[in-house]
Amino acid sequence: MAVSGVHFGGMRGVISFGGYVPFRRLDRSAIAAVMGKGGGRGTRSVASYDEDTTTMGVEAARLALRPVDAEPRALWFATADPAYLEKTNATAIHAALRLDSSVGALDFGGAVRSGIGALRTALNAIGPTLVVTADTRGGLPTGADEATGGDGAAAFLIGTEDDGPVVAELLGAASATEEFVDRWRQPGSPSTGQWEERFGETRYGPLADQAWKEALGAAGIGADDVDVAVVTGSHGRAVKRVAGQLGVARVADDLGAVVGNTGTAHPGLLLANELEQAEPGQTIAVVMLADGAEVLILRATEALAAHASALPVADQIAAGAEVSYATFLQWRDMIRVQPPNRPEPTRPSSSAAARAQDWKYGFVGSRGTESGTLHLPPARVSIRPEDALDAMDPAPMADVGATVVTFTIDRLVYSVSPPVVFAVVDFDGGGRLPVELTDVDPDAVRIGQRVEMTFRRLYEAEGIYNYFWKARPAR
Repeated sequence: MAVSGVHFGGMRGVISFGGYVPFRRLDRSAIAAVMGKGGGRGTRSVASYDEDTTTMGVEAARLALRPVDAEPRALWFATADPAYLEKTNATAIHAALRLDSSVGALDFGGAVRSGIGALRTALNAIGPTLVVTADTRGGLPTGADEATGGDGAAAFLIGTEDDGPVVAELLGAASATEEFVDRWRQPGSPSTGQWEERFGETRYGPLADQAWKEALGAAGIGADDVDVAVVTGSHGRAVKRVAGQLGVARVADDLGAVVGNTGTAHPGLLLANELEQAEPGQTIAVVMLADGAEVLILRATEALAAHASALPVADQIAAGAEVSYATFLQWRDMIRVQPPNRPEPTRPSSSAAARAQDWKYGFVGSRGTESGTLHLPPARVSIRPEDALDAMDPAPMADVGATVVTFTIDRLVYSVSPPVVFAVVDFDGGGRLPVELTDVDPDAVRIGQRVEMTFRRLYEAEGIYNYFWKARPAR
């Protein structure tokens, strides 16, 4: 058994943060209603058919970067459910955020522990680093993992006071590691294996105790100085036992009743939720149990009072809408339904995507330098005569709101989850474009409805995911 503790000098910590919870919720009681067993109480978050860990990571990162001017010099993406193997998934997030090519993008992948590991590594690194974590969790129908899992993402911009106001300073951290097989999933498997629960409970207890004491020592505080502890992990019984033995004033709500356990993203999602409610001076501990134990201890600074979250986690939870269990199974590829009688899409062109990267991933149009006329998609030749050839400035549109001018509901076009809702939208400040709507009830779409852009997956063909932007009702 190896335990490492670190004390950090100087002011390095969280500059900004954001948590992302998908719009859809599955009522756990619907599982037993259909299958005769399984399920439970409460709801779990569900990534839509056009979402994956990459798209959710983009949404969390956008929320984290929106309130601040600081820019990362590195992007690290952690997930246990990557869209691609071999290919770096962080590069799509990098492109969607329009980061400079000098900003490195790396995957911390494969294990649930990689999320908290990437965050801790960034807190001990040099330079502003954007840590993005995301996960889609589930299992076979009627199983415990299907009901207790959840989908979501979180992102943290880490740096020093030189990079921007630090809203939560890291006081200390510790890690405890030991090799044992508690939970496992082979690549391509739809479900996770789990050893007998009492075994894992006996292994996690001592590891968590040693890491907890080491982190408190590194921070120079006692357990009674911690205002709230975020405790999560892949072993429910061990998490509950450890949470009850920390000796802190309060243990944070794990959001299990409304979101579920989002795996790799869960420590970050819970931390973001607590920071959105914390007051300056409060001390927050994060304890993660997965293949060992990770502990972070942070203190909210005075700068937190001036930090305004772009879209608080609590607001996203409150705004969710139900999805049926049959639709959930379809989105999870657990059942197949008859698709529209139309040809399936062809493989996206890598060369075409590379030529139009700023438009495809960053949703950047062009604006005439003389006329100011917006072109969507971007054009070399303006529709206005006063603009010369290539006399265009980039026009980033991903954060610009829009209004539905007209729409149609297409039940014949190919889609993984028909029908498809297309709308023509007018952007604030000018610009009109036909876009696909998502996270929407077709019967609830209205002319004049406000929408915002979101990064999604259009389709998959021959193993390549075609990412682009859609519009969703403004939250």
